[in-house]
Amino acid sequence: MSGTRVEGAGEGRVRHTIEDGVAHVVFDRAAARNAFTFAMYEELHDLCGALEADDAVRVVVLSGAGGKAFAAGTDIAAFRDVRTADDALAYEARIERVLGRLESLAKPTIAMIAGACTGGGAAIAACCDLRIAEAGARIGFPIARTLGNCLSVRNLARLDALVGAATVKEMIFTARLLPAPEALAKGFLGEVAPDVPALEARVSELAATIADHAPLTLAATKRGLALARAGSDAEPGAGDDLVVSCYTSADFREGMEAFLAKRPPRWRGR
Repeated sequence: MSGTRVEGAGEGRVRHTIEDGVAHVVFDRAAARNAFTFAMYEELHDLCGALEADDAVRVVVLSGAGGKAFAAGTDIAAFRDVRTADDALAYEARIERVLGRLESLAKPTIAMIAGACTGGGAAIAACCDLRIAEAGARIGFPIARTLGNCLSVRNLARLDALVGAATVKEMIFTARLLPAPEALAKGFLGEVAPDVPALEARVSELAATIADHAPLTLAATKRGLALARAGSDAEPGAGDDLVVSCYTSADFREGMEAFLAKRPPRWRGR
């Protein structure tokens, strides 16, 4: 992963609030363009577990503090002790533990991208279910002109699934940051808003819509797609547990009764 370093920027933190079923997760280290320390990675990992266990949370929105960066990768200071093969593999394993946890979060996630979204920050965004940016955002992995390291195979696979191998090669070979409209055209983004206020309004609208939908349906969809990506969908009975959990749930009965009664369903996630 690429990174950034700003002396005196502080350690930063990953903070969150919950309102109306939406958890707002903020990478709060604006003086360093929200570059991640190891402590921040661990906070994000642990927070994913807490949010998944919280029945009040229906959708998670991730953003960077300050409005100038979503996240600018790993703080370069974290690489000072990476010297051996074991060090390199341990670093990638540590980061993958966090990215994998975010990717597997059973609740829908939205990356709200303003400003720079590079290196580890772009990898975090790639692990989210939806990505929406403002028109001035820039996205990429400039490691070929900065650190000279590489992306893990798992991260390459995530990017390949979003934009295709040709675009991944172009991004890394040229070390170019994609402007938001180009990232939209190439599939990394789902939407682009004209500015930051419009971005915040659109994400709030979308999050509210998702928070009002059946939690079991959303969780089963995420898990089912993960099984399909892993090739497990070809195995006999793959995903049967997802079908059973939805069709035998109280929410399914509630959905039918609400539809017949012409009233909004009251989802409980069970």
